[in-house]
Amino acid sequence: MLLHSVRPNIVQAIRAYRVDDLMRSAQEAGQHFLFANLIDAQTKQDVLEGIATSFLFPAHFGKNLDALYDCMTDIVHKSGPQPGFVVVLEQIPDNAKFDREAREQLLDVFRDAADYWGERKIPFRCFYSFQ
Repeated sequence: MLLHSVRPNIVQAIRAYRVDDLMRSAQEAGQHFLFANLIDAQTKQDVLEGIATSFLFPAHFGKNLDALYDCMTDIVHKSGPQPGFVVVLEQIPDNAKFDREAREQLLDVFRDAADYWGERKIPFRCFYSFQ
């Protein structure tokens, strides 16, 4: 299984992994597979909206990084036992409206979520690519 070769709580570039293989591996492991293709996003709000829509966040999602963290951690944790997560953020913008600092802040939220789930012994693997 592909996931056995990837540390259980990590955020990393997708590199040689294929989205279909990650999805299949998540299904085989009985884990949640969350996918967002952000090819049309240009700004922070676009990115957050794209993630919220793709991940089926509640309508009251605040569209900020704190709300993103809450949706990826506390809200899900309170919903019951979790088997693990494979998250793919494809085509994160790389432009003047969503610069390196904005990308790092976004990825930091997912790193913090990986730490959160790691403390609970639940695998959380996040893979990303840039436009």
